[in-house]
Amino acid sequence: MKKGVINTAKSPIARYRRYLQLEKSMTENTLEAYIGDVLKLDKFLEAAQKDTREAVHEDVQAFFESLTDVGVHPRSRARILSSLRSYYSFLKMDGFISGNPVENIQSPAFGRHLPDVLALEEIDSMINVIDLSTVEGQRNRAIIETMYSCGLRVSELCSLRLSDLYLDDEFVRVLGKGGKQRLVPVSSRAIAELRAYIAERASMNIAPGCEDYIFLSYRRGKPLSRITVFHIVKELVAAVGINKNVSPHTFRHSFATHLLEGGANLRAIQSMLGHESISTTEIYTHIDRTRLRQEIIEHHPRNNPMRRKK
Repeated sequence: MKKGVINTAKSPIARYRRYLQLEKSMTENTLEAYIGDVLKLDKFLEAAQKDTREAVHEDVQAFFESLTDVGVHPRSRARILSSLRSYYSFLKMDGFISGNPVENIQSPAFGRHLPDVLALEEIDSMINVIDLSTVEGQRNRAIIETMYSCGLRVSELCSLRLSDLYLDDEFVRVLGKGGKQRLVPVSSRAIAELRAYIAERASMNIAPGCEDYIFLSYRRGKPLSRITVFHIVKELVAAVGINKNVSPHTFRHSFATHLLEGGANLRAIQSMLGHESISTTEIYTHIDRTRLRQEIIEHHPRNNPMRRKK
C-alpha cells in the first residue's frame, strides 16, 4: 500500500477504521491498536509489492514467522492475529476479497514450544535439489547454507553485506537485534557456496545504493525480502517432501541443536545466536533431552518387547 493511502476515503483500511468506530463503537486506543496491527502486515507486504487485499495464506504465514524471528512475544502475536482475523472478516463481508488468508493461521502457544529441527541429511537434500542451471540456483544454495552454517535470523541474512564477510578468516559479521553486532564463524562449505554466488552476482544489474548487499533479487537488483526467503524455503521443503513445519527460522534452530548435540558449550551457542539471555538459549537443552528420551525409549533393551519375552 502506498504511503498515505490509509487517508484515502475508499481505501480498505480507512473503511475498516470507520467500521470499527461506527459499528463496533471501539475506544480510540483499542481502534488504534487494531489499525496498527493491520499496518504492520501492510508494511511487511510492501516488499512483495502487494497490499492486504492481495495477501494469500503464505504471505500471512511468512509475516508471523518474521514476528517470531524478531522476538515478538506469543501474546503479542496472538493479539495481532486477532486483529487480522477481524480485518479480513470485514474485507470479506464488504466485498473486498473472496477468500480469507488468515483462516488457517494457528494461534501461537504460550507455553514453551519445542520447534521442529531438521536433520543434517534433510538440509543436504534441500541444498542438493536446487537446480544450478537456473539463474537463482547458486544464490539459493548460498542462502540455505549460510542460514544453517551461521545460525542466522532471516532478517540478519537479508541485511548481510559484502563488507560483513571475512571469508579468508572464516568469520561473518552479523547485525542482530537492537543493532548489536557479533562475529560468527562460517563453515568451509558456506564459504564455497558464497564465493560461487558472489562470482555470479558480479554480472547482475544491481540497483543504486544496493551494491553492498549480498543476497539480491535478480529481477529488481535489490536486497531480498524476508517473505521471498520464506517462499524459497517452502518450495524446497515441498520439492524434497519433508513433513515438518519448516521456515527460515528452522535452520537457526537446527544449527543450535546440532551444536549442542555435538558437545558445544551453551554459552558459546548463546554468543553465536546473539541471545541476550542464556534462558533463551536453554530451549535447546530441552530439545536435546527430548531426543535423548526418545532414543532411550526406542533402543534401551528394557523397552524392547522382544527382549522382555526372553
